[in-house]
Amino acid sequence: MTLYACPKTAMHHMHHRMGRFGLFFLRHIFSFRSTRTCCLHQGVLAGSHPCYRSIIPGHSCQHRRAESTALSQHMQDLTVPEQRLLNKLYQGLIGGQRASLAESITLVETQHPRKKELAQVLLQRVLAYSREQESRNGGKPMAFRVGLSGPPGAGKSSFIEVVGKMLTGLGHKVSVLAVDPSSCTSGGSLMGDKTRMTELSRDMNAFIRPSPTSGTLGGVTRTTNEAIVLCEGAGYDLVLVETVGVGQSEFAVADMVDMFVLLIPPAGGDELQGIKRGIIERADLVVVTKADGDLVVPARRIQTEYTSALKLLRRQSKSWNPKVVRASSLSGEGIPEIWAKMESYRDAMLASGELQGRRMAQQRIWMWSLIQENVLSHFQNHPSVREALPHLEQRVTKGAISPGLAADMLLKAFSSSSASS
Repeated sequence: MTLYACPKTAMHHMHHRMGRFGLFFLRHIFSFRSTRTCCLHQGVLAGSHPCYRSIIPGHSCQHRRAESTALSQHMQDLTVPEQRLLNKLYQGLIGGQRASLAESITLVETQHPRKKELAQVLLQRVLAYSREQESRNGGKPMAFRVGLSGPPGAGKSSFIEVVGKMLTGLGHKVSVLAVDPSSCTSGGSLMGDKTRMTELSRDMNAFIRPSPTSGTLGGVTRTTNEAIVLCEGAGYDLVLVETVGVGQSEFAVADMVDMFVLLIPPAGGDELQGIKRGIIERADLVVVTKADGDLVVPARRIQTEYTSALKLLRRQSKSWNPKVVRASSLSGEGIPEIWAKMESYRDAMLASGELQGRRMAQQRIWMWSLIQENVLSHFQNHPSVREALPHLEQRVTKGAISPGLAADMLLKAFSSSSASS
């Protein structure tokens, strides 16, 4: 998913990705959905953001009230135990309690319908708190979001631990979110990460957490984005999002952070070529890891090659030229310089307004990703579609009918039953 700074371009891009199927689903979902919607969720949408008022039918000027008023109305729809739970989580979270942050992230990751509603109320309160903090900070974000990716064996965990320990030593609060879309039950390699990040995991100014994704890129977007919001509300001024493995999750993560850092080992060979071309264009900083001992010479060679390659690529930003640096997590060489470059990037992007523009575009991408995921789920669970799907899938597999015809038949079954209900 490419990140567009221009809102119109971003919206056009997402409409194009949804295509006729997505827009078709949306029309029918909005037309036949039962009017009995959870009042709690309506409260969250009503008046909480100007964009919602403009896209949801029936909203008028009378709904344009202050967010604090809207939030207090949401709270009235909660039971007493639910209010106590949310108040406890919110107060603990903004107070910087790691246990409350962990419990809050668990809540936003849930698939339980009612708990999902509670999670949205909590998120609204945290967002309101964060906006208040930002306004006191001159409109600048309170936290810096950095995505870290690279092939297996690049030394991501070692790098994060060394950088994290250095930053907590400088007075920063660091949170690490590990994303692994390949495993939604075990948390992927997070247990390995926690084992390797032994010192950082014991640091009271650091927080390490998996970001389960339900096996979908939409899952990456939802759970990780919401976990980022909660970490920032808890006072973590540096959020590191690590992608485990190599795949599309890298692009999803690149679309939810302020800076994307690519870590590469000094000796990878031709097997890294596929990784290089796909993700190198998104990198704001390339770090050649393990630049120590016998690997110093190959690390220098790789640094030179990547520096030359970056010059041929189109610049993503007017304020920043991507850099290639070497570092060693073992000796610590190059680590302070990398943080200095990250700070230079953040300062340049804030001064030009590009960082704020990037975040606004990401919010739209986040919204459309969630819409696509929910729309597809709604379509797949529709009774008429579920009835026809096995037979049509079998015929497509055997080559009896084309995928396009099967898709049209499923859409027709969906629309016919939706219109009559």
